[in-house]
Amino acid sequence: MPITPDEKKRLKNIAQELRLTMIDVMAWSGGAHIGGSLSIADILTILYFKYLNVKPDDPQWEDRDRFILSKGHSAAGFIPVLAKKGYFPEEELRSFNHFGSPFAMHPDSNKVIGCDVSTGSLGHGLSMAVGLGLGARYLGKTYKIVCLLGDGECCEGSVWEAAMALSHFRLKNVIPVVDRNRLMIDGFTEDIMALEPFADKWRAFGFEVLEVNGHDFDELAAAFDKAWAAGEDAGDSGGSGESGKAGEAGNAGDAVKTAKSGKTGGKPVMILANTVKGKGVDFMENNVVYHYASGDSALCEKAKASIMRES
Repeated sequence: MPITPDEKKRLKNIAQELRLTMIDVMAWSGGAHIGGSLSIADILTILYFKYLNVKPDDPQWEDRDRFILSKGHSAAGFIPVLAKKGYFPEEELRSFNHFGSPFAMHPDSNKVIGCDVSTGSLGHGLSMAVGLGLGARYLGKTYKIVCLLGDGECCEGSVWEAAMALSHFRLKNVIPVVDRNRLMIDGFTEDIMALEPFADKWRAFGFEVLEVNGHDFDELAAAFDKAWAAGEDAGDSGGSGESGKAGEAGNAGDAVKTAKSGKTGGKPVMILANTVKGKGVDFMENNVVYHYASGDSALCEKAKASIMRES
């Protein structure tokens, strides 16, 4: 359902606070992949503070929704969200990228509370999401798996192999979201390896594509509402009866067959979120120089001043 004005104001305030924290993390760690972290701040905000069903006080809760940051180099954007959500004290972010810290340039699920999957090497997140989606169907679970990809990593063939499998098995419990900021480490995506017609490629792979402004909470809410509704019937075909017994007996072939045979009608939904790299910091916006930036104190103060002017 549409978000209320009060809810939208709350989400905007959270997103602004998170952007300020991302700049602090950049300062504390000595540098960060800041451009692509800022571009996903609004997406992460609406996911963690409206949609994802998680329990920070019980991070391994079996029925939680799962989130995969396929563009793992944006950990400086993701890990502050986990802190804000209450998985661990925000004060601990000061150790980001320091020796012995659980927080590094890429998220490690063995160290970061609330992180479901370790990522870093690009192009692999969606494949893991497909596996989790099949597993959820096999177990008869209804939780969602949201996978946030960068547009630059969509040059990887493994992304399209996963997309083909996701569509084939009608895994509507898996929701791919692409951060379409049009910049990658070497420059504009269309100069390095053209993606357009990008939305049509996803449609050709069997997806319903919802193209939105990735900084507009109304548009994001409408898209996630539709994606969530599409996934509501995704966990009713596996069950924990005979399929569960097959898994317990170690008959992997039967387990996989059960999961794969549970596909239901209708297309899976993917969200193509048009964003601005460096969003919220005027001199970083659409500037490839800030794919990564040092934690220079003057630069960080200038960036935070820009974010505050946006309020």
